[in-house]
Parts: sequence; structure tokens; C-alpha cells
Amino acid sequence: MEAIYPNAAWLALCLLIYAAIAGRVERSWLSGPLLFTAAGFILGPGVLGWLTLNISTDGVRVLAEAALAMVLFSDAAHANFRAVVRAVRLPERLLLIGLPLTILLGFGLAALVLPGIAVLELALLAAMLAPTDAALGKPVVSNKAVPEDLREALNLESGLNDGICVPVIVILLGFAVGAQIQHSTLHHILFVVAEEIGIGLAAGLVVTGSAVAIINAAHARDWITGEWTSIPAIATAATCFALAQALGGSGFIACFTGGLVVSWLNPPRRHALLGGVEITGETLGLLTWAVFGAVIVAPLLARFSWVAVLYAVLSLTLVRMLPVWLCLAGTGMPAASKLFIGWFGPRGLASVVFAIIVLQEKLPGNDTLMEVVGFTVLLSILAHGLSATPFITMLRLRVAP
Repeated sequence: MEAIYPNAAWLALCLLIYAAIAGRVERSWLSGPLLFTAAGFILGPGVLGWLTLNISTDGVRVLAEAALAMVLFSDAAHANFRAVVRAVRLPERLLLIGLPLTILLGFGLAALVLPGIAVLELALLAAMLAPTDAALGKPVVSNKAVPEDLREALNLESGLNDGICVPVIVILLGFAVGAQIQHSTLHHILFVVAEEIGIGLAAGLVVTGSAVAIINAAHARDWITGEWTSIPAIATAATCFALAQALGGSGFIACFTGGLVVSWLNPPRRHALLGGVEITGETLGLLTWAVFGAVIVAPLLARFSWVAVLYAVLSLTLVRMLPVWLCLAGTGMPAASKLFIGWFGPRGLASVVFAIIVLQEKLPGNDTLMEVVGFTVLLSILAHGLSATPFITMLRLRVAP
């Protein structure tokens, strides 16, 4: 119990220092996730041993899910709804064509690079690493130097692809552990997809629509005081996620849908209302990366595997970029923009959450699967964190009128 307070002190100190330099970091080649992962690793058992976190996989999962839920809600709520409607053609291609191609290509390359792993486990690996991360992609989707249609396309894609991958992982995991599939396979697949997506959409719409109505009525009567303005959005995002999950749906889809409802309805003082959920999501995300650095990175490096690193590199490049290039064919989009969208498909919180879900089932190939996911996320934090600013500058020069 005594270790709780030193650990809390180190994490709080990291947040304090980062808060003081966040603006400078955003203008540099560095990123918050990169710095907190590095801080967790240096302070943790791998180097100094000052940060000794005794946290279970359930604890990491809860922290990562909470962070991702807040980020998805915030990003969607800040979206320009008219731009979202205009950009739908791009997310449609990325989600309906690019995502399945990414999973198929990821599976095919995994079969070549990782022989000896069961077919269903290879498919699970491809699905775990298919969704992009809204939190790691924030430096791109929030930068006005990136064309608006590209920002909104990447934002919508990252908001929905993890939710779409949930039923895929549920089904594959069910087969992998030998679970009985009710009725026919097709019936079960359609049921799971409808349940995950439908309940998520319904929860996001109902909860957020009701919350906005309550907030509007409260503002009209001057019932909300200044210091409580940002709390309703945090509570709404948390309710969307928890209710959808409790009912068997996707909390991630619920949060992203709820954010879009806020963007569409545009309640009074929207930006002040969203300030709390935005900073809460960022804070939880940074703490997740500190935990990742302290608890996961050192054991991962100790079990270094060139095969796992090779697949991680392929996952972040060929597996992501080729399907994006193919699904955007015929759009008239410049090559620089296609490459930009293809490169900025970071893997992060969603992959961590999915990996923990799979880990708890104790599959025969778990060690290899976890190594590959761990190295992919670690390399993504490094590569996408360091490349965001220079690549945005290059894109601006290439596509400038």
C-alpha cells in the first residue's frame, strides 16, 4: 500500500511538467504519448525503478478504455458537422473497403512472417492491429494546416473502425476458444454486428440527445454555474460508454456517435462545455502511456524478437498504406494526400484494449501475439509522434494551391 503514494507523486509530477510545456511540445517533433511512454520506461523497473506499478491487466484495460472513450467523444464533438457530411465519401471508402483489405493483408503477411501460429490467432492479430487510434492521431486531426476533408476523414475513420472491429474480434475469439456458435454462423455474425453497432449508435443518440436537452434547459434557466459547465460532457461520455457496454454494444461507437450529436445540435457554450471532456481524455491517455512505458516496454524489450518487429513495421507501412491507396483510387486525390492518410494510421489504445481482451483467453499463441501488438504500438508511438509535424509541413507544401 505504501507504494501507492510514491507512484501517484511521480505520475502527478509528470503531468505537472507536461502541462507547463504542452504548447512547446505541440510545436515540436515530439508528442505527449511519446514523452509519457519514455517517462514511464525511465522511471519504471527497466531503468531507475522509482515507478513500481502493480497494476493488473483489468486495470490497464479500464484506464485505456476510459481514455479512448473520452477522446472519441471529444474529437467527434469538435468536428465540423458540415465538413463531416462532405467528407463521408472518404471515410466510407476507408471503412468499407480499406478496413477489410487491411485485415486481409495483415492476415496474409502474418501467415508468412509468423508460421506456427494458428490460423484463427493470425486473424485475431490482423483484426487487433487494424483500427487506428484517435488519441495518437490527434496532432494531425486537430492541426488546421491539414486540409479539412483529410482531417475529418481520419477523424471519422478512427472513431468508427475500432467499433467495427469489435464484433470481428468477438467472433474470431469465440471460434479460437472453441465457443459454441448459436444457430448458423451467418446468423450469429449478423446478430453480433447488429448488437455491437446498433446498441452503440442507439446509446450514443439517446443519451447525448437527452443530455443536450437537459443542458439547454438548464442554461435557459441559468441553473448551471461556471465551475460546473464542463462536467455534463464528461458525465455524458461516461454514460454513453458504460451503458452501451452494459447492454452488449460498443461503447466506443456510442461515444463517437454522442460526440457527433453534440457537434450537430451545437448546444450553447459548446467549447466551454467540451473543455472538461477533452482534457480528461488527454490526461487519461497520457497516464495510459506512462503505464505502458513502465509496465510493458521493459519486458517487451527484454524479449526482443526480430520477427515481431518485422511484422510491426509491415503493419504500420504496407498493411495500412496499400489498402488506403487502393480504396482511394478514382477519387482524384493527390498522391501526397493518399500517402499522408495511409501513413497516419497510428495504432494505440484500441489495439491495447483488444490485446488485453485476447490475452485473458489464454490462447496457445498469446506470447507471440502480445509481443507483436506491443512492438507495433511502441513503434507507432515513436514513428507517428516524431513524424506528425514534419509530414504536415511537407503535405502543406505539396498540396498548396
